[in-house]
Amino acid sequence: MCYPCTSHLAKSQEHPFHVVNASAWPVLLAISLMHFLISFIWWSYFYLTGGLIFDFGYWHWKIFSPVIFFIIFLLILMQWFIDIIREGTYEGKHTAAVKLGLKYGFYLFLLSEIMFFFSFFWAYFHVSSSPNIYIGMTWPPKYLCYLDCFGLPLLNTILLLSSGLMVTYGHQALLATGLWEAVEGLAWAISYGLIFTCIQLYEYRHTKFSINDGIFGSIFFLLTGFHGLHVIIGTIFLSVCLLRAAGGEFTLKHHLGLEMGIYYWHMVDVIWILLFLCLYVW
Repeated sequence: MCYPCTSHLAKSQEHPFHVVNASAWPVLLAISLMHFLISFIWWSYFYLTGGLIFDFGYWHWKIFSPVIFFIIFLLILMQWFIDIIREGTYEGKHTAAVKLGLKYGFYLFLLSEIMFFFSFFWAYFHVSSSPNIYIGMTWPPKYLCYLDCFGLPLLNTILLLSSGLMVTYGHQALLATGLWEAVEGLAWAISYGLIFTCIQLYEYRHTKFSINDGIFGSIFFLLTGFHGLHVIIGTIFLSVCLLRAAGGEFTLKHHLGLEMGIYYWHMVDVIWILLFLCLYVW
């Protein structure tokens, strides 16, 4: 199979692949993430020793060191993504061969995310299929106050499915050369995602049980919590796509980043439907 390449690439190399230049962002990202995790663990266990770098001897700096390292992590990640966007959009280094490799890599990433949630669903069905005497031989345990599945969970389901429809509408509008409609669809999808997150936080605050209430509480908050984290990540993903679409960076033949954001968001939708049916309806 032959892959087209841009003219300036054809002059400098005989293959359509992108030979990545040396970059310090991966190393710096790994170091910042390590510092954030260590300082967060120390803060979680009330050892107010701060991070490994920003330790000024004052307790308030020690408490906020996880926040500082998280901000540094986001800034490094943002700079790395800016380099990738520049290489693909303005330097023309993402040829058809490179885009195909990026697609396969992203599909494998989505598969790893699915297997991640599959492990939690496995634990849920393993315990629910044979509840032991410690939880009353019933599933869910009788002592828990359950949430009404036709209340906030149903509203969140409608919001998330509506956001999935909006991103699909935006994608189809872009394919039909309707850039403004694409921006509008992404804006609605992001709004629904933010409302979903706010409702999820409200539900956590008013839930009658916690993560410490047995196996059901642990699995419930692990599943819904990690899903909520993925919703936040997907919202940021779509927000970046919205800014790029508004800036005219997406065209009919160049919108791979938007496609990846849509695939990620649809994965979040499907996982929520399973969560809603298993944790709330059942």
